[in-house]
Amino acid sequence: MLVKVYSACLQGLQATAVTIEVNAKRGFHFTLVGLPDNAVKESYGRIAAAIENSGYTFPQRSFTINLAPADMRKEGSGFDLPMAIGILATENHVEADRLKRYMMIGELSLDGSLVPIRGALPTAIKAREMGFEGLFVPEQNAREAAVVNNLQVYGVNHINQVVGHLNGLQIVEPTVVDTRAEFYAQQTNYEFDFSEVKGQEQVKRALEIAAAGGHNLIMIGPPGSGKSMLAKRLPSILPPLTLHESLETTQIHSVAGTLPRACSLIAQRPFRSPHHTISPVALVGGGQNAQPGEISLAHNGVLFCDELPEFPRTVLEVLRQPLEDRTINISRAKYNITYPASFMFVASMNPCPCGYYGDPNHQCVCTPGQIQRYMNKISGPLLDRIDIQCEIQAVPFAQLSQMQPGESSTTIRERVIAARKIQEERFKPYKGVHSNAQMTEKMLREFAEPDAQSLDMLRMAMERLKLSARAYSRILKVARTIADLAGSEKVESMHIAEAIGYRNLDRGDWAERGI
Repeated sequence: MLVKVYSACLQGLQATAVTIEVNAKRGFHFTLVGLPDNAVKESYGRIAAAIENSGYTFPQRSFTINLAPADMRKEGSGFDLPMAIGILATENHVEADRLKRYMMIGELSLDGSLVPIRGALPTAIKAREMGFEGLFVPEQNAREAAVVNNLQVYGVNHINQVVGHLNGLQIVEPTVVDTRAEFYAQQTNYEFDFSEVKGQEQVKRALEIAAAGGHNLIMIGPPGSGKSMLAKRLPSILPPLTLHESLETTQIHSVAGTLPRACSLIAQRPFRSPHHTISPVALVGGGQNAQPGEISLAHNGVLFCDELPEFPRTVLEVLRQPLEDRTINISRAKYNITYPASFMFVASMNPCPCGYYGDPNHQCVCTPGQIQRYMNKISGPLLDRIDIQCEIQAVPFAQLSQMQPGESSTTIRERVIAARKIQEERFKPYKGVHSNAQMTEKMLREFAEPDAQSLDMLRMAMERLKLSARAYSRILKVARTIADLAGSEKVESMHIAEAIGYRNLDRGDWAERGI
């Protein structure tokens, strides 16, 4: 007897439909074909135990199971449920005719209960695309998959619930999620707020400009000056995610398995802060079983690298291409995948190995050579891609002891949103461009052309700081954002002057000139 059950496997961020063909005949053999990986091959033990412990007798027959298309590698444990249902259908425990209406995915425990899996959201999108009536997933993944409309999503805890529903004996109610209501309700619930920050007005201004234009930023200063604290509050002033961005971000985290359980949509911009011992593969993605890396998990959000010079040089250099292209292409012998990587890059660092070079309150014990080697860990090409370079000093006691709260994130966020709306209107004719940081050279000539006075100022800065052509473009982009925050249609000399002030860490001469 031949039975067909429908499931899906992940290929990058997309799900691909898989037809599971279960053929039963006389004998005592189990054959699994269709390029299964080890997790799929080991499913026989889980399926047999789950069926036995769910009140059925495992058929004493010979089974051949084909995962079609047979030329595509199948990974993960999500095929347990459909294969078990297919085996039960060959013994008439399940009405086989009803299987063509559903797609199903889930890992089985030995007692027949279902374990959460990765990629429920892409699977639900694929099921709707192919016209299936419903999708069976583990209950913990039900809310994630239920954001897809025009599809009945059934969250189940045990294989017996699937059998009962298919036989019409125990109907499982579909999971219903009010996507828009939940999405908008969670958008403004932030753990950190800028009102908690004492002093640091210059740095807060730099962060506001970075948020308004989507610019990359680095903060340099002594230990305890508040670099990490300020970076953690950056998401609270970023413009809210759109529903499309939220779905895209949720899909990435669903594939990576980092989506919180019982979560429907990610409503806030991601903030990823990898440790400096991270490997290049963990940062950009890939691996034996392809997964998104930290730069893709930070898509539509912030990637924060604390103590930037402590990261290996090989790790830092892989950031250069994604910072420009906002995607990452991973080519391996077994796959070729493109992951999105449109993120704000924010970094912090000490000015020297001991951390106190240029600090008026502490004496630096580092030699000029040590400082130079420390700074040279960050290459010129990477530094060129950072639009705003901000110096930070420790807050004096007089400011720390003030009880009056600072400006709230809500107030700053309103200015940021107003500036972003100006940019959205400006870039409507340009597909894929949403902020000033994404402007091309042609757009710079059209929207950020400096006047004669500003050109003289730029020339002096280029000669004095020995800036590159890329740094010249970055200054114009930041100046355009400053003008947007000020509500100015044209980029004026005062906007250029402030933007130049954020490029004073460009070259490797910090050890010579001090901070």
